[in-house]
Amino acid sequence: MCDYSLRSVASRPAKVDDHLVVTTFPNCFTRGFAAADDPDVAICLVPGTEVAFAKEAEVDRLFWFLPHRRLGSSVARFCRVNEHVASVHHDALEFPSGEKVLITQLSEGQRAVVLQLPATAHPAKPKTAEPTLLEPGARLSAEDRDMAAWL
Repeated sequence: MCDYSLRSVASRPAKVDDHLVVTTFPNCFTRGFAAADDPDVAICLVPGTEVAFAKEAEVDRLFWFLPHRRLGSSVARFCRVNEHVASVHHDALEFPSGEKVLITQLSEGQRAVVLQLPATAHPAKPKTAEPTLLEPGARLSAEDRDMAAWL
């Protein structure tokens, strides 16, 4: 998923081993992950995607003249926050300490790699044969008779 603020930016879903860079996209004034080899394409993560930064992750301070704040870890899991509020940023990373940081707050230029994508929550169920109606005069097998009696 890509944050609502990146709807005007070309994007694609993340893949394992994608090399990412935190960047500010032109014409939308927001930050997100871009492909390291194509900084104009936003990389959209799904909740549960795990990323590893090249160095300890950092966020910008409120005032530009203060140093970046280090988050104490170089690994994080993508998550969504504030989903009940339509016009705020939702894309965030959760670090092992439990701290959640909006991707828009990450310091620009940091590099990361996608370690793994989440497993699907509900694997596809195998299709079962649709029950069929018996033709008039058709005979039930012993197994079908037992099942019908049980029902």
